[in-house]
Amino acid sequence: MVKVLVASNNAKKQRELEAVLAELGIEGVEVVSLAEVDSYPEPREDGLTFEDNALIKARAGVAATGLPCVADDSGLSVTALNGMPGVLSARWSGSHGDDEANNRLLLAQMSDIAVRDAAFVSCCALVTPMGDEFTATGRWEGTLLRAPRGKGGFGYDPLFEPADTPGRSSAELSPEEKNARSHRGAALRELAPLIAQLEAGAS
Repeated sequence: MVKVLVASNNAKKQRELEAVLAELGIEGVEVVSLAEVDSYPEPREDGLTFEDNALIKARAGVAATGLPCVADDSGLSVTALNGMPGVLSARWSGSHGDDEANNRLLLAQMSDIAVRDAAFVSCCALVTPMGDEFTATGRWEGTLLRAPRGKGGFGYDPLFEPADTPGRSSAELSPEEKNARSHRGAALRELAPLIAQLEAGAS
């Protein structure tokens, strides 16, 4: 059994990784949350790309705990805004993690824009105590809605209508539907075989 830390305070991200490992039949991996390890200073996410920030968080987790660490950085890329909010998605309104304020600001900025193509983007990083580093990126294409719909998910989910679920926002999907389609799920599936190799090496 190998322990793998998920460097996020969002319990949904831990469950997403557990669901992907179960879906792919990968056993012998215990997914550990930040609540289960000694607290450590949160690293400054000052990277210019999703990959930069994912690696910053994963490296910090390994340095603090000695465990292999998975971290992600993700956000919404809006074509009409030249890919923004992008890495600034969580603090688009100026206050980190204020989903409602971020959504209001984005809707106001896009109020007169007809072309509403958008994509959720996630880069997931796996860093090991031996210094190995791997990254994988997933995209979920869709459209920016003109008003929030749905109560599920988090972040910009109520504003995003995925191309593969027309008529429903990602906040109206079940966790299972979202995991099967999402940007983060795609990136985690790409990393999963590498996580499985960690277990093989520990056994």
